[in-house]
Amino acid sequence: MTLVLSVASQAVPAAEVAQTAQAAPAHNPLIWADVPDIAVIRVGKTYYMSSTTMHMSPGLPIMKSTDLVNWRMASYAYETLVDNDAMRLDNGKNAYAAGSWASSLRYHNGVFHASTFSYTSGRTHIYTTRDPERGPWKETSFEPALHDHSLFFDDDGRVYMVHGGGRITLTELKPDLTGIKPGGVNKVLIENVNTIFGTDLGGLNGEGSHLSKINGRYYFFNIASPASRWAPTVIAHRADCIDGPYESRIVLDDRGIAQGGLVDTPDGKWYAYLFKGNGAVGRIPYLVPVTWKDGWPVFGENGKVPMTLDIPAGGQGVSGASGIVASDEFNRQPGDAALPLAWQWNHNPRPEDWSLSKRPGHLSLVTSRVVATLPEATNTLTQRTFGPASSATTSLDVSGMKDGDVAGLTVFQKLYGFVGVRMTGGVRSLVMVSADSDKPEEIAAIPLAGNTVHLKVESEFEPAPEVARFSYSLDGKTWTPIGRPSRLTYSYPTHFMGYRYGLFFYSTKTAGGRVDFDYYRIGLSGGSR
Repeated sequence: MTLVLSVASQAVPAAEVAQTAQAAPAHNPLIWADVPDIAVIRVGKTYYMSSTTMHMSPGLPIMKSTDLVNWRMASYAYETLVDNDAMRLDNGKNAYAAGSWASSLRYHNGVFHASTFSYTSGRTHIYTTRDPERGPWKETSFEPALHDHSLFFDDDGRVYMVHGGGRITLTELKPDLTGIKPGGVNKVLIENVNTIFGTDLGGLNGEGSHLSKINGRYYFFNIASPASRWAPTVIAHRADCIDGPYESRIVLDDRGIAQGGLVDTPDGKWYAYLFKGNGAVGRIPYLVPVTWKDGWPVFGENGKVPMTLDIPAGGQGVSGASGIVASDEFNRQPGDAALPLAWQWNHNPRPEDWSLSKRPGHLSLVTSRVVATLPEATNTLTQRTFGPASSATTSLDVSGMKDGDVAGLTVFQKLYGFVGVRMTGGVRSLVMVSADSDKPEEIAAIPLAGNTVHLKVESEFEPAPEVARFSYSLDGKTWTPIGRPSRLTYSYPTHFMGYRYGLFFYSTKTAGGRVDFDYYRIGLSGGSR
């Protein structure tokens, strides 16, 4: 995607830029950021999309679009998934790579339903509202956790979930969605999705079900791969009755772009919404045109996902008005949300340990416990990184730090890196730390005399190798590199999420310190596409 934050070399009138952008065709990927496991629905002329953010809080993001290309944040279905040790980062537990997984999104009888499941809670969660932008979302949950389910309301009033990995099962729910219906349908639809690969078994088990009813037929889709190559494909199944029998075929095998379902436009066009694992930035969404032949959906053009779409680009991008990522000066007016929707906490936040009012115009973080490393820290405030190259900057006041405190700006995943300030023996030092060898290592340390420092991280996701570069400034104008580039590596299954930029503060000796972040600003780092 093209992330236009500035136009170099010569000035171009804003009206001309807008006209050119509107006339240009949209392109894949739709969003060059970690927006995986997407579910898309259309309500009238408006589209809604949900995605996975796993251990982040708030979670289950809901996005809105009028053209399937330009998406903006609308809300989150929940503030916190569950209050337990794993989600609180308590007692040595965590929910990295866990939390809530692939969601389903439906609109039925005037109500939006966003459902997900979690092995961290052990439950299936269904959130409902009549207005995804204003809320509130109401939660219903039940045991067990139905894996990668697709919620489905049939025309006869019965409601089901299609779920599972490898073996796909149809399970009927109670009409009020409070649990599995006693004596209801509970039938295996596909014993093993991967048998479509013949004897080449042992790859990614078929999962990620998305169920639709189109022209009286039932269709559902899975992601799966053969054992001989890790290249996820889209498997389609169809039947005349919801409980089968289903016939199956591979409908897309192109660059690992997979997992999703179908959505139509008001004028009768069809698209598949899918994602592709794209290295350290995460799993990024693609839109694929679909035609129909003999009652089967035909994905793409000659079996390939086109990079150019038959939809005007408009202002296509991940930044700007979308709110999927956003700069923040931390200035709030009466009635403003405490945090814009671009922000998510790493695990459940501790509300008493962060504030935007202690020092107006700043994010203030305090500590209430002692930890050893960044992944154990509470109240790390994060946003997605984005590609092909991007940057984040912040200003940090460290005058309230205590001995053993560490604060700064991170590019965060299992193999993280950060630039920040460490206080040891009453002396503050600028440090660059990298955990790209699987253990945090202090690469550089420079004495810091003042109380305030500006920090920057620049991430390069293309071309390989993927790296982050760190720098600092004492005046916010002149930047000095520190340390070395830190390698960015998508860590599966230990974190299972694209890299995040994060503002953090933790104590290794004595709790009770405080730091103040003055701003958070995103930008391009390098070229755009």
